[in-house]
Amino acid sequence: MRFELIDRVLDRQEDSLTGIKAVTTAEEYLADHFPGFPVLPGVMMLETLVQAARLFVDGRDDAPAMPLVVTQVKNLRYGNMVRPGQALKVQVTLRQYDDGGYDFQGVGTVDEQVAVQGRFRMEPLNAA
Repeated sequence: MRFELIDRVLDRQEDSLTGIKAVTTAEEYLADHFPGFPVLPGVMMLETLVQAARLFVDGRDDAPAMPLVVTQVKNLRYGNMVRPGQALKVQVTLRQYDDGGYDFQGVGTVDEQVAVQGRFRMEPLNAA
């Protein structure tokens, strides 16, 4: 099963990408998280940041041939919940690139309030 969480790229800069994830009641995982009070799971918020970072890297000249995987997450914090009918706006900013991978700072907001933020590293699958 493959989850495509970024619905639209809003902006792409030399060092960042901003995208949007619209949360709808049609998403299967919301039925169990939590019954009667559906919210976007924290791991899906993190995955939205990761997918935005992959889109950012795919648009670069130095994009690796191998898929990128998360090798490290630091200072991950959650704030506001994201409910069906809301949109999670994510921005990932490249902090550092080296031959081994990419270090990102990511933040996701809903209604201009932080829902998720943290740093993470992604490396090509063969290097991880």
